[in-house]
Amino acid sequence: MSHAIVCRELVKHYPGKPPVEAVRGLDLEVREGECFGLLGPNGAGKTTTLEILEGLLDPTSGDVRILDREWRTHEQEIREAIGISLQETRFSDKLTVAETVRMFRSFYRAGMAPAEAVDVVSLEEKADAYVVQLSGGQRQRLAVACAIVGDPRLLFLDEPTTGLDPQSRRQLWDIVNSFRSSGRTVMLTTHAMDEAERLCDRVAIVDHGRVIALGTPSQLIGQIGGEHLIDFSLMETSQPLSEDQLQRLPSVRSAHANGGTYRLAVDKPHVALPALLACLQDEGRELSHLTTRHGTLEDVFLSLTGRRLTEDADVVA
Repeated sequence: MSHAIVCRELVKHYPGKPPVEAVRGLDLEVREGECFGLLGPNGAGKTTTLEILEGLLDPTSGDVRILDREWRTHEQEIREAIGISLQETRFSDKLTVAETVRMFRSFYRAGMAPAEAVDVVSLEEKADAYVVQLSGGQRQRLAVACAIVGDPRLLFLDEPTTGLDPQSRRQLWDIVNSFRSSGRTVMLTTHAMDEAERLCDRVAIVDHGRVIALGTPSQLIGQIGGEHLIDFSLMETSQPLSEDQLQRLPSVRSAHANGGTYRLAVDKPHVALPALLACLQDEGRELSHLTTRHGTLEDVFLSLTGRRLTEDADVVA
């Protein structure tokens, strides 16, 4: 299978006292035609990695191939074949939507008609509006229009829906799905786990500049021991339960205790829940709260690191 992106032992250090290690030996392979997600908390190294792949930053060391080409020998060819939407794109307030997209189209020898790109992102009614008049969601869609107007084979999206309202997020999801369904490749960074689960064929979870998990969302969620989770806590007057005791319950794949809260990964909630309630009754324990839900990529990260994706890390973006 051909690959749109291959990087080996990618390293990026920033000088300082002490130096900052943003990326620490990262390996990735992104197949052509897939939507690939690079996930992790703020400061994990996602944006730094993306900017190296996009040719905006030079790595300290490591090898990068984009569409089977290297930046140092085929820079112009790569730039003609990729589209980029940054975390924040600043446009001229005094240009209209149509003028902005037309300007970006001029950077490419071939590509889409500017009006077509505007139509793809559902901004045709705003074509003659000035950028300063656009909402946040409309500006994000404009950034995507500018990224796709060159008809790229590979589209980079860095946190494309951060700060958007639910309707604007869904519109951008539709754009990504449409682009991918045409056989193109999408690579996006996000810390929105529902977004990754909805859009991505495969994801890599990055922490402290390294890939700590790689696979399809369902594969990674399965690694936590079960697709369903039961979270509960006991009344303060109740004695704690042991993880071993909980893990012996039917259909329970794993059990974790953290202070006064417990998490069970289970295969069949309708089997595990009655067994849990019977155990608590037999032991004379009283519930404070109990919830059941599907496992998420957030749970995968928590099980791997003991932290949540929304917690800050110690390295740069």
